[in-house]
Amino acid sequence: MATCPPYPTHPNGPTGGAERHAHWWQRRWVRYGALITLLTLSGLVILALVREQTGTEGFLVGLGLSVLPVPLLIAAFRWLDRVEPGPWRNLLFSFAWGACAAALIAIVANSFATKWIATATADPSSADTLGATVIAPVVEELAKAAAVLLVFLFRRRDFTGIVDGVVIAGVTATGFAFTENVLYLGTAFGTDQLSGGRGIASVTAATFFVRVIMSPFAHPLFTVLTGIGFGIAALSGERQRLRRVLLPLSGLLLAMGMHAIWNGSSNFGEYAFFAVYAAFMLPAFGLLTWLVIWTRQRELRTVRAELPAYAGAGWLTPAEPFVLGSMRARRIARQYALRHAGRGAARAVAQYEAYATSLAFLRHRGRLGRAGADFTVRERELLQELWSRREWARPALDHAARVTAPPVPLAAPPWTTYGGYGYSAVPYPAYNPYRS
Repeated sequence: MATCPPYPTHPNGPTGGAERHAHWWQRRWVRYGALITLLTLSGLVILALVREQTGTEGFLVGLGLSVLPVPLLIAAFRWLDRVEPGPWRNLLFSFAWGACAAALIAIVANSFATKWIATATADPSSADTLGATVIAPVVEELAKAAAVLLVFLFRRRDFTGIVDGVVIAGVTATGFAFTENVLYLGTAFGTDQLSGGRGIASVTAATFFVRVIMSPFAHPLFTVLTGIGFGIAALSGERQRLRRVLLPLSGLLLAMGMHAIWNGSSNFGEYAFFAVYAAFMLPAFGLLTWLVIWTRQRELRTVRAELPAYAGAGWLTPAEPFVLGSMRARRIARQYALRHAGRGAARAVAQYEAYATSLAFLRHRGRLGRAGADFTVRERELLQELWSRREWARPALDHAARVTAPPVPLAAPPWTTYGGYGYSAVPYPAYNPYRS
């Protein structure tokens, strides 16, 4: 059995520190038990509230229509997270928090605030407008941001940058929008049942078009701003405490502001909604999409820049930093392992890619002086995970390196060969050392 290579040194020198003893409330089973209990109770209460307001038939119709955009949104956020995939448990928690806890907080707080304003002002119509444009954005964005904050605090190893913040925030908002759509579509269906609305002229059809077809990304777009704030804070050093507080707060305030503009657009005139959608929402969506994709490409460059240090120490082969810094090469490696060794090998290759990416990001933070005191411990954990999977991963990554290596152009040789009618120059094909 091969022995492990020596561990590379910390880019900024050795680190150390006393081991921290966890308090009872920091133990895993206590946190998991409390979260599961909280989310289960919230789900049962929100289910009862929505069903009471929409009726059983309206609830089922709303549920069936609201679930349509969810797989597409989850797949989009999972695609963004392919460079360093986070664990599924974080996504499940985020979606459950948005659909259950955040939705329950929003329904109860919005209803209470609107009734209080209506009683205080004796003007129910203005209370509804104020509640939609001021109260709802603040309450809903705070409720959704709580999920991002919890992952940031308690799953810190999984929260390392902007993409992680975008994914956690987006999945949380997707869950929230799902529950909200069930309520709105179920209520619209009940209205149509009473008024006899049918076809495309029905309230249900109009609500479905606006909320599911036109703007399924609205809630994720708002909350992603909060996630970006937390993501940039995650890239900051531990001593930059003011920055780590102000950046998430700035993102949260931007999310509230955009949410307020969107909710208030229907009160600005007949065509204000479409004007805000075309002039504000779509450009913002395009800009944030570009930012996230650019960040993903920067992460791949970080992988290619940081992993050669481990190749030099013998933990990786010389070709692996190039392969692990290319999404196409990664996919080819997984497909090769699946084709030749089955699902277990393909899963091991995917895990190898994820651990190597985490290792690159960890070293990048260490080189910038932003790594924590557990840098050495975490580095050894990741290297051991790689070493235990090398027998499956290295053949697949070597194959991907040969397939994706750029061709090496060579000038045509000056020699000639004898032809049937005299001498003619015949160039040799370009030589590629990676191709068999």
